[in-house]
Amino acid sequence: MIQELDKDFSSLNLYIDEVSPSKIFILVDENTHEHCLPILLPNLATDAPFEIIEIEAGEENKNIATATQLWEIFSEMEADRKSLLINLGGGVVTDMGGFVASTYKRGFRFINIPTTLLAMCDASIGGKTGIDHQFLKNIIGTFALPEGVFFYPGFLKTLDFKELRSGFAEMLKHGLIADGNHWNELSSLYKITPEDLAPFINRSMEIKNDVVTNDFKEENVRKILNFGHTIGHAVESLFMKKGTLIPHGEAVALGMICETHLAFLAGLIDVDDSSTIITKIQRFFPYIDISEFKNGAIMDLMFNDKKNQDGNINFSLINGVGSCVFDQKLHADQIILTLDFYKNMNVN
Repeated sequence: MIQELDKDFSSLNLYIDEVSPSKIFILVDENTHEHCLPILLPNLATDAPFEIIEIEAGEENKNIATATQLWEIFSEMEADRKSLLINLGGGVVTDMGGFVASTYKRGFRFINIPTTLLAMCDASIGGKTGIDHQFLKNIIGTFALPEGVFFYPGFLKTLDFKELRSGFAEMLKHGLIADGNHWNELSSLYKITPEDLAPFINRSMEIKNDVVTNDFKEENVRKILNFGHTIGHAVESLFMKKGTLIPHGEAVALGMICETHLAFLAGLIDVDDSSTIITKIQRFFPYIDISEFKNGAIMDLMFNDKKNQDGNINFSLINGVGSCVFDQKLHADQIILTLDFYKNMNVN
């Protein structure tokens, strides 16, 4: 269930009334505690007891230590299988909250109220939960669907520009892999603001939800959602390892540029389409200097990608605007050519 919240959050209250939880836990980080919880609480109409649980913001805190703390809190507060966890936050909160709820006592119900564009269009949908481990993103996790995703576009006004742009990368990806009109409309925008993006959020959510509905456990078509992520996640992990975090969307944009070039090398798209797509992505996203990372180090992390099988790096690559194919195995020299292509893009 994906539903846009009205100003009084009536649909959320109706859901809570129907499930009649024994206790409600609301998971926030310090940012959503300050900016979003004051909007939710006055509109929350329930007699069920509830507790606010705050974690530290940031991808660096999406780890087993935080998960353990949350499991201990659930135990101390006597959470049971009739409890309800409300994940109020961005991708870290929805990933982490879904993970701990789906594993504590073998699982109790949770819902997501995404507060960032990235979470609305991507992280909150699809039932992938997880934490990072040893600088590998989402390497530990579960497939567990939230009982509902309730989104409130008004939360986007609490975000800075970098956060909006980060989520915008996933929206562009949805267009590239599944809906050419969506891509054309988004890539034609002059600026990225909550007002400009609002008309397109629901379509991005629909695209992801449709793909997930057809392949929940990522055995086939769901893999197309990883376009841009095989290289993007590897680069993101390398920055994480050196203690310098980059926004997820910027890593995905880098990955989409590289993997669009790979699609050209693989003969899936022609040079004109490749050049046009890359130019449009560059218009919105800054160049990320990865010259300090050796190609071998990037490729080593790519071998840890969850889509890989039998020691091969599997890519999901576009074969046209609005179309994508999965399980594409490329030669190492093609991947190296692409990484060098990106590294040389900033050479004057």
